[in-house]
Amino acid sequence: MQFLIKSSVGKKLIMAITGQLMFLFIVFHLIGNTSLYFSWINTYAKHLHDLWPLVWIVRFVMITLLSLHLVFGIQLTLENRSAKPDAYAIKKSLRATFASKNMIWTGLIIAGFLLYHLLHFTFQVVHPEMSAKLNTDVMGLPDLFSMIVFGFQNFFILSLYIASLIALTLHLVHGLQSSFQTMGLNTDQTQPVIAKAGVIASLILLIGYASIPVVIFIGIVKG
Repeated sequence: MQFLIKSSVGKKLIMAITGQLMFLFIVFHLIGNTSLYFSWINTYAKHLHDLWPLVWIVRFVMITLLSLHLVFGIQLTLENRSAKPDAYAIKKSLRATFASKNMIWTGLIIAGFLLYHLLHFTFQVVHPEMSAKLNTDVMGLPDLFSMIVFGFQNFFILSLYIASLIALTLHLVHGLQSSFQTMGLNTDQTQPVIAKAGVIASLILLIGYASIPVVIFIGIVKG
């Protein structure tokens, strides 16, 4: 345990594992969100509410993973900047991508967005007059569908979500490849495949998540 917490190798391993687990959560979260296209999201939310012990366990696990990822990410960034000679840093920057050089910033943007996202759709303090807790649909269920539609009709909220999703995409493009390398699965033969797969997976998630606020904003999906 001391090795994982204090050594750079251990911290990178924790970063890799937590990152991959959060990636899986992002995938399953998107699958659940697609229920909005079929007007099932209120029913989907009701089923999740009925499983509240499991939901809170998942939330606790995700908060723990995010906290570890964020703390060790900041620590490694500070350690790398203080330990690298200038010549080495310049040499490495020639091989680095925009995504890899800005991991700390995209990570912080994602963390800030998650806080806003929770306030918006979980705690429902953004536009409380449209809160699903205070409004019901024709079936008597909390009207999450109308709350989401109302929120994404706002250009500021739409722009905030899209910008945060772009930051998430950049973070994943480098993070997925880096996590496999940290775990020793990224060889000269597999590196191109992993890199391309990471880009494709990140773009699929970007399109999937961004499509929801966009189709609402342009009026394809209406409340």
